[in-house]
This record gives sequence, C-alpha cells and structure tokens, in this order.
Amino acid sequence: MAAAGFRAFGAKGPAWLRRSQWAQLSAGFCSRGPAGAERPELPPRPTRARQQDGIRNIVLSDLKKRNALSLAMLRSLQSDLLHEAESKDLRVIIISAEGPVFSSGHDLKELTDERSPDYHTKVFQTCSEVMLLIQKLPVPVIAMVNGLATAAGCQLVASCDIAVASDKSSFATPGVNIGLFCSTPGVALGRAVPRKVALEMLFTGEPISAQEALLHGLLSKVVPEEQLEEETMRIAKKIASLSRPVVSLGKATFYRQLPQDLQTAYHLTSQTMVDNVALKDGQEGIKAFIQKRKPIWSQ
Repeated sequence: MAAAGFRAFGAKGPAWLRRSQWAQLSAGFCSRGPAGAERPELPPRPTRARQQDGIRNIVLSDLKKRNALSLAMLRSLQSDLLHEAESKDLRVIIISAEGPVFSSGHDLKELTDERSPDYHTKVFQTCSEVMLLIQKLPVPVIAMVNGLATAAGCQLVASCDIAVASDKSSFATPGVNIGLFCSTPGVALGRAVPRKVALEMLFTGEPISAQEALLHGLLSKVVPEEQLEEETMRIAKKIASLSRPVVSLGKATFYRQLPQDLQTAYHLTSQTMVDNVALKDGQEGIKAFIQKRKPIWSQ
C-alpha cells in the first residue's frame, strides 16, 4: 500500500486504533535526518496519524493541554491532513482525540500580550487555513468526538464533513466568559446550526449536549460511547468502498453550490452531473446497476 511508510506517533489512542495492524504514515513525515546524524531532540508531535485500507485516522494527542489547538497542534494537524492527500489510496479521514476532551480550543497561553500581534495573527490564520482545508480536501473528513469540544475545538467539529459523537459529549463556545468572543468558531458554527442557536451559544458560552447538537445539525449521529468507534468505522468503511473520483467530485460540488442562489446552484450541479456521467466510474456504476452486478471501481 502506498501509504505503508507513514509514521505513527505514540502508542496510545482509541482502542480500535491500538488493536488493528495499521500501516504507518511515511517515515519522511517527521524525519529527524540521516541515521547517526546528531540533531536536537524534537518535541513529540501533538497528533498521531495511521492509515489502513484507505482510512486515515488522525488523533489529537496533547493530553496535558486538553488537546488545545496550539500553533504546533494546528501545524501538525495540517501536515497530517495534507500528506499524500491526492493519493488514490486515501479514501476518508477520521479526526479523533485522546482523553476526555476532544479539544479545548486555542491555547490561551499563546494569546497573552507576552506574544506579539504578529504571532496572534499567525495562530488565527493557521486555524482558519486548517478549517478551510478540511472542506477543500478531495476526501470526506469525519470527526469522532468522545467528550468536550469547546471554542476552536467546536469549530473543528463543525468544519468536518461528518461528525459522530458519543452521548457523553458536549459542545460550547465559551470565549465570551473570558473576554475573548468566539468570532472564528462562529463562522463554522453559524454554518452548521440555525442562527439563533449559534448566537445563544456564542452570547452565553453555555454548553449543549450531544443530543441537542444532533437536533440542531452540528452532529450527524449520536451513539452510546461503547458504540462510537464501531459506528464511525462503519461509515468510514462504506465511504472507502466507493469510487474516490465520484466522491471527490460530489464533495467539491456540494460546497461550491452552497453559497449560490437556487438557479446558479442547479446550473452548476447539472453540469457536474454531466461530468459525473462521463467519468469511467460513472459509466461503470450505471452499467453495473443495469446488469445487476457489483461495480468495479477504477479507484
């Protein structure tokens, strides 16, 4: 498998990730240089990534900071998302986390006046780049949430294409309580839930439960904690079994048509349907259906 050289970072993680023989992400991903070369010891990466059968799992693993989206975390996540993103061996990405907190949002120690405005700008720009990247990737990205997701952590969940959470999870944008309004999280949140729900969360900082998040559209599905990994993998395996070019075309078109007026959206998607029919896998799927057989995808 092309991704078989991928470096895995750390030994702990979700039980299903530890149990299976996952192919490691590429050795050059966080290379420390040629063997024998003396270099300063690098700090551990705040994310770990492994891939098998087209499914890449990225684990936020900075337990000491409650998986805060520090600049280092954001850059590590960005790297894991971008690595061989165009490879036909990659079909779907799952973002999960260690510990009881999915992500506590930005690292507030990076946002004091001990850091320069330029540094603060870099933090928020990089965060925005990561959130935009998730939607621009050619494969679906699934958030698997088991715990608390606040501020930019809630933004990360809202930015993913699909979000599956355990019934013990909760979500909040509490920045207003510490004098830092969650303006950037509000971008993703306000596009995932109704305006009045988003504004109540933003104005009060109070958390909502997983069931409330499901009701308002922040989540795709809520399951008991013991079923979270199984259900997330079921969805990921289903996506991984489908045509990558078709899924990629469909994802890109979905996000392109969303901000358009109705007429423009139908014009854009009608042309996409024509392009989809012309794809090799488009024809294979149609013919397989007519011939009552399983399709054989090119990718």
